[in-house]
Amino acid sequence: MKPIAITLGDPAGIGPETIAKAFRDAPDATRGCFVAGDVGTLRRASALVSGPGQPALPVALVATPAEVWSVPPQCIPVLQITELLAPIPYGQISSLAGKVAADCVLWACRATLQGELAALVTAPLHKEALAAAGLPYPGHTELLQFEAAAYLGKALQDVPVRMMLANDELRTVLVSIHLSLRQAIEAVTFDNVLQTLRITHRAVGAALGRAPRIGVAGLNPHAGEGGLFGREEIDTIVPALQAARAEGLDVHGPFAPDTVFMRARAKHGQPGEFDVVVAMYHDQGLIPVKYLGVEQGVNVTLGLPLVRTSPDHGTAFDIAGTGVADASSLIAALRMARTLSKF
Repeated sequence: MKPIAITLGDPAGIGPETIAKAFRDAPDATRGCFVAGDVGTLRRASALVSGPGQPALPVALVATPAEVWSVPPQCIPVLQITELLAPIPYGQISSLAGKVAADCVLWACRATLQGELAALVTAPLHKEALAAAGLPYPGHTELLQFEAAAYLGKALQDVPVRMMLANDELRTVLVSIHLSLRQAIEAVTFDNVLQTLRITHRAVGAALGRAPRIGVAGLNPHAGEGGLFGREEIDTIVPALQAARAEGLDVHGPFAPDTVFMRARAKHGQPGEFDVVVAMYHDQGLIPVKYLGVEQGVNVTLGLPLVRTSPDHGTAFDIAGTGVADASSLIAALRMARTLSKF
C-alpha cells in the first residue's frame, strides 16, 4: 500500500490543528499518512491541541513518503515542502499563506499523478489567500484539474471533473462548481448534464461495485412545473437523461429540488431511493449534505486520474488557533480516500 498525503491547508486556518487532532484521535485512519507541509506549523498545531497536562504529539521530519512506514504511532510525519521562517498569524488572509497552501497541494498532486502516493487528502485553503498569491484557480478542484491535464498532455476540457459531497446519509454530485449563480444556470447544458451523469455513474459505481441508481434534481422550482417556471427541464435536462438511459445508465428525474434529496437520504439503516443525486449547481447540492452534518461530510473530486478527498468545511478563520476545531470531517476524508484508493 502506498502512503497517503495530507496537505497542510492554509496555515492561518484550522487545517493544521485538525490534522494534529486526527493523528491524536484516529491512529487507524492516519496510519500510512504523512503531512505535505511545514514542520514548524505542525509542531505549533500539535502543542495547541494537546490536552491539559498532556505532552504534544511529536512531529517527525521525513525525507521521502516511503519513510512514513517507519514512523511510530502517535507521531506526525511531515515532509517539508515549504519552510516558514516565522509562524503565520491565525485568522488572517495573506499571500504567503495562500502560496504555502498551494505549494503543498501542487507537490502532492504531482507525486500522486506520478504513482508515488495512493491518494491525497487536502486540508482547507482560503480562496482569497490563493488569489492574493497570484494563483489563477478559485479552489482545489480547478487547480487539480489543471495539473492533471498538464500531466496527461490534454486540454483542460478533456479532463472534466465534478465535485461530490458525501456522508453516511447522502451523496450529491454537482453539474457546476465555483461559478456565480447566473453562470451556473448558463452551465446547465445538455453536454454538461450528460457528462456529469457519466462521471457519476463511473465513479460512484466503482465505489459501490455496481451501477448506481442516480436521481436528478431539476433546476427550477417544482422541476419547472411542466414549463410554467422555466423550460430548462424540458429543453435540456430531460434530453440529457434520455441520452444517459440510452447508454445504460440508471437515471431518474428530473425531480423537484426541494424533495429529491429527502428521497435519496439513507436513514435508520435503510438505503434511500437513490444512491446519489445529481444537482444542477453548487449550493443546491451542498446545502442538503452540510445540513445533515458538516462534521461527517467529505468532498470527493470525481474525474481525476487520482483519488482526492477533503473535509467538508473551510478554513474557519474565526476559530483558528483556539484548539476547538472538529477533526471528524478530516478523519472521514482519510477513511474515504483509503477506501477509494483500493479500486
